[in-house]
Amino acid sequence: MTEHFLGVLGIGEALGVSRHAVHKWRSRYPSDSNHPFPEPDVDVDGAPGWRADRLEEIVQWRNGLPGRGAGGGRPSAARQEYLKEAAERGMDRDEALRALVTFTEEFPEMTEPEICAWLIGHWRR
Repeated sequence: MTEHFLGVLGIGEALGVSRHAVHKWRSRYPSDSNHPFPEPDVDVDGAPGWRADRLEEIVQWRNGLPGRGAGGGRPSAARQEYLKEAAERGMDRDEALRALVTFTEEFPEMTEPEICAWLIGHWRR
């Protein structure tokens, strides 16, 4: 019987990020880091694979990334300032949050406060 595994593309699709983001997470958070990316279950010709039943573990890992916060509650000071600046530039809250999520996924090596500061700095130039 054939076993099925998720590769970086499958994980990326399941989490709504690019495979590039998954590769960056793996390199940024190796097994000896404080928040190691879950080790693959299989390696086929250098391509990692994870059992599909481990997807929740990977989701939990992602939710625990530094700077991601626990969700809900009051937005961080950085996010509040970002949302204020975005509104001044004509973006509604949903638009601004979608943009922030996109940047967070494209640059997983940066925390949300770092991305907020970068965007605000770019806008204020």
